[in-house]
Amino acid sequence: MQASVGDKLLVHGRTVGQSDRIAEVIEVLGEGGAPPYRVRFEDGHETLMSPGPDTVVRHHAAEEE
Repeated sequence: MQASVGDKLLVHGRTVGQSDRIAEVIEVLGEGGAPPYRVRFEDGHETLMSPGPDTVVRHHAAEEE
């Protein structure tokens, strides 16, 4: 997985009834865009994240098209 600052991470709910969450990458701490990432969720919560297989990267440039 590779991401850049400004990309969005879509974290799918892992149990029935749990909604998906979206986090914006605000800092990339790994080399070459690799995890871990410092992210900010829509509610303002910030955390350090190493995404798993339940996460999809939405690249910032792709959203602008």
